[in-house]
Formats: sequence, structure tokens, C-alpha cells
Amino acid sequence: MGKIVTAGLLAGYDRGPFFCELTSPRQHNAEEITTIIARLRALDFQELLARSADAERELFNLGITFTVYSDRDAIDRILPFDVIPRIITNQEWLALEAGVIQRVEAINLFLHDLYHEKKILKDKILPTELVLGNANYRPEMEGLEVAHGTYAHVCGIDLVRDEAGAFRVLEDNARTPSGVSYVVENRTLMMRAFPDLMEGVRVRPVDDYGIRLHEAMAAIAPSRLKDPQVVLLSPGIYNSAYFEHVFLAREMGVPLVEGRDLVVNEDDRVYMKTTKGLAPVHTIYRRLNDDFIDPEVFRPDSMLGVPGLMRSYRAGKVALANAVGTGVADDKAVYAYMPRIIRYYLGQDAILPNVETFICREAEGLQYTLDNLERLVVKPVGESGGYGLIIGPKASRDEIADFRQKLKADPSNYISQPMVGLSVGPTLTQDGLAPRHVDLRPFAITGKKTWVLPGGLTRVALREGSIVVNSSQGGGSKDTWVLE
Repeated sequence: MGKIVTAGLLAGYDRGPFFCELTSPRQHNAEEITTIIARLRALDFQELLARSADAERELFNLGITFTVYSDRDAIDRILPFDVIPRIITNQEWLALEAGVIQRVEAINLFLHDLYHEKKILKDKILPTELVLGNANYRPEMEGLEVAHGTYAHVCGIDLVRDEAGAFRVLEDNARTPSGVSYVVENRTLMMRAFPDLMEGVRVRPVDDYGIRLHEAMAAIAPSRLKDPQVVLLSPGIYNSAYFEHVFLAREMGVPLVEGRDLVVNEDDRVYMKTTKGLAPVHTIYRRLNDDFIDPEVFRPDSMLGVPGLMRSYRAGKVALANAVGTGVADDKAVYAYMPRIIRYYLGQDAILPNVETFICREAEGLQYTLDNLERLVVKPVGESGGYGLIIGPKASRDEIADFRQKLKADPSNYISQPMVGLSVGPTLTQDGLAPRHVDLRPFAITGKKTWVLPGGLTRVALREGSIVVNSSQGGGSKDTWVLE
């Protein structure tokens, strides 16, 4: 069992065998952490519940919601917000930041190589069929040069912390990672609702994300204009992350557009429809998957994209972020090779190690997974949001038997990993503060260089004992404090 805290609001709090993001001993920023703990202990529980309810009510009133397509009764929901912050020390952050930057650099070098010389395949570092047969590999990108060699302009790296307190990468998100709006809004909410908790604590700011994003989007614009026109392309109001699209467009100070708002002329230039006529567009930050961006090239039935957009992109007359075809780099099977990819391109060991991963498309990995299904987490390589996986230690015999048949029928669709004892953070419940499992998604922006937003999205599994933190599966979020 973990150390039981016996004073004030934290009385009876027991982290169990897990690393706690607040109460476990840390080597740095001890004074600030002690101050935060003392202030939490002094808070009145009923007042804390009331302030928490006020905060969630404000989220809803501000329209800070996401969409759950599978729930007919409650489509738009707020992402539940837990008012107890997650603390990251300065030294921990420096290591995390360096690891994220290293990983993003390797991802971009990997993507450039795949769409050009394919040296990594010729040298047999990765199986050729794993990449070229991947549904997210886009032959249309072959030979296309992108500004600064950057493909993944916005990247979210999902991290977990094990029982020993070591961070590990759980997966990469190099297509259209979402959730950064909650990072910024959670901080605004904490500053407004809990100034007494934050007073005098040196926490790195997160409010310049929109400025940094706009700078990166301007840096990749194909023309040498001092003020290129950037737009954010959204699928529209029914998309699950539409609130974030509105938020980011506002933070960047750019128009929010849908496919019907853009046209490509005979000269392959992109224009935006305005009340004053057509206006040129130079960079598109797209929150639209590859399949839908251009019906001339990908899905002909797409009503969300822009006919001719790939023509303009290939002609170098518009920049897209993230680049088309980045999905091949965040495939869960390719993820297993990331330590080798980093070593191949950078000649370095990964600063942030992977969670040990077994690839079921390989005979050895499949056999190990089948033999140890009760002890492993098995995930489909093409799914996200916590769908389609099985958590062996928490599954019934019937569930394991059914999944075993799925695995045998389509082994290439799965990877498996040991169940990591995710770290916990004190989380507000109706009965007091209790440990709940958390992960972390730092966001990296890359134009000419890579910048990492201090902290990131801390997701928390609100159900007792659950390790599934995804919002679509009942998870919530916390404010993440990186201490100076």
C-alpha cells in the first residue's frame, strides 16, 4: 500500500502501490509541492464540492463540450473537470520536453524518408509491408517537398508514468491530435476559481499556444508574404472536437472555414469566399482526416473537403498542416518500432522509452499475446478513443475467449502491451479525495523548430479502478502545473 495521508482534506488518502502525482516524494520543487499540499489540506470539503460544481457549470455555459456519437441521449457533453491539479516538477519537465522534441524530430525524418528515398525500408529496419501496406500511407505524397521537412506540425505524444515514477510513451498522435483547448481553458478556470491555491506558486503559463501555433502556420506558408493568410479547416459543427476548432481559430486570430468556403482556381491557387469576394489562402490548419480533404483524390463522396486541394498542395501553392499521410507514423504497429526509428535517424537512444509492445502480425508476438491474454492490454492498430481494446486483467473469461477468436482471425490488426500501473492523482469524489489513474498528452508545435506547450492535457479515469482515461469512455481532465 502507499503512504496514507492523515491530515485535513487529504485524510485517508491512500495512493496504493502506484506513483502519486502529488504525494509521492520528488527530488525537485519540494517547497512548492509542500505549499500546494498544505493549501489543499486546509480547504473545506463542502466548499470544494460547490466550487467544483460552479467550475463545471461554467464549462457548459461557455460551450466547452465534445460530442459522443454513440450516445443518443446526450450528444454534447462537457469534459468533466477535476479541480485538484497535476504537478510536474521543473526537472521532470525538462526531460519530458527533450524527449518529445526528439520523438517529433524522428517522426518528421521518418515521414520524409518514406515519401522520398525509403532508406529505412531498404535497410530493413521496418517491414516494408507494414508501411507501404498501411491504410494511412498516401502514395500521393511521394516526392512532394514540404516546408522545413515538417510533416507533423502539431503532435500529441501520450505518456504514462509507471509504479517507479518513470514516464513512458503509450502512443503517438501525428494526424489531428485534439485536446489542447482543454489545457488552456482548464488553466483559465483554475485561475478564476482557485486563486487561493495558485497564489505565489510559480507555474509555467500556457496561454501563448495560439500565438505559437499561428507562428508555425505562417512559417510554412509557400509565399514569402510578411502576413500570409492562415485558416482553420473544420468538418463543421457536428464534429466531436468542434469547440476546439472554434477555440483555436479565435486564439490564432484566423478564419474558421469549412470545405464549402474554399475554392481552387485554374491556376491551382486556394481562395476563401468572403463578403468582399475571393481572398487568397496560404496555409490551412486542417482538422479533417485525409480521406475527406479532396474528393478529386480521396473519397469522391466527401462533402467536407475542397475539390482540387491536393493539386494546389502538390503545386506548392498552399501549405497543409498536418501534412497528408502523417497517419502512417502514428500507427500503433509502427509505434513499436519508434525506438529503432529514433536510433536510425538520430543515432540516439530514445529519451522517453516505449511501453513494451508485442506486434501480433509477427508470429512470435501473436503467440506471446495468445499465451498471456489474461495479463495484457490488446489494442487494434487503427482505433482510437479507447474503443476495441481488451484489458486482460479486468476481463471475464467469456470476454477473453471472444477476443481470442478476433485475434486469431485478424492478428495484423492488433498489438499487445503489459498492463502498466498508471500513476494516480488525488481526485475529487463525493466521498472525499481518492486516487484515480492519469495519463499526459503534451502538445508539440513544429514550424522551423519544435516548441512544446508546458504541461499538456492530463486525462483522468474518473471511475474507481479504471485505467481508461479517454473522454469518450467516461474520463475527465485536470489542470497540469509545470513548476518553474
